[in-house]
Amino acid sequence: MEYKSINCDSIIKRIVKRDSLFYGDYCLDPYQNCEFGCQYCDSSFENTIYIKKNIIDVLKKELTSINHGRIIIGSVHDPYQNAEKEYEITKRVLETIKDHNFSCHILTKSPLVLRDLDLITQLDCIVTISILSLNDKIVRIFEPVVPSPLERMRTLQTLRKHHIKAGIAFIPLIPYLSDTEIDTMFQAAQSNDAQYLLHKYLELKGDQKQHFRNLIKKHYPALLQRYNSLYEHNIKPDKTYMTELNDILSKYHKKYNIPAKIPL
Repeated sequence: MEYKSINCDSIIKRIVKRDSLFYGDYCLDPYQNCEFGCQYCDSSFENTIYIKKNIIDVLKKELTSINHGRIIIGSVHDPYQNAEKEYEITKRVLETIKDHNFSCHILTKSPLVLRDLDLITQLDCIVTISILSLNDKIVRIFEPVVPSPLERMRTLQTLRKHHIKAGIAFIPLIPYLSDTEIDTMFQAAQSNDAQYLLHKYLELKGDQKQHFRNLIKKHYPALLQRYNSLYEHNIKPDKTYMTELNDILSKYHKKYNIPAKIPL
């Protein structure tokens, strides 16, 4: 993996359509591309991480020209990927957001977020930990270099012990694999004091569709025909599948008393 410094012209993007999943008004990504290599993400094809060296100067200017609201940090690329250990860009972004009295929502898969615990407790901040699966085999196939599910659950538990609003993104739901773990995931969410559990279905578009099919063919060949049928007409799974699974998820949200949305 190569790190390359660049200058950016802008950093904050306004979310035009109402964000009913993450509740953001704006979003930003401290890094361009991601070294976690999640096989369902377009960034898995990239070998260069771009370090936005002038990000704080640009951010300060932009924060003075927009209305206050909630900024999603890590909307596309993980803000606590390994580069953050060296460059600490996300930390400086949080400090700048704090100085300008903005709210934020951090999306990450990394326990490195705990390094900034003292800073996060001073912010109006939500932290969502993304957990694809609790099955190590599935995780190693689709998230080969991401911290383990156990580490991520422990991170959630620590955040909650410090009274930080935090929960789980069970995202993406991988048909016939992670969707078989719903009960287990809710049990783990409850055990680690998750305040909510979000979900979103796996989308397969462009080159990613064939790449993902190849992974299924290699590791789960018996599922390949089912995937072909499920994604035959759309980037999202078949509507019948999603409706049936939504009904199942709704029952578990009620059973474990864990909201499907972030309580604000």
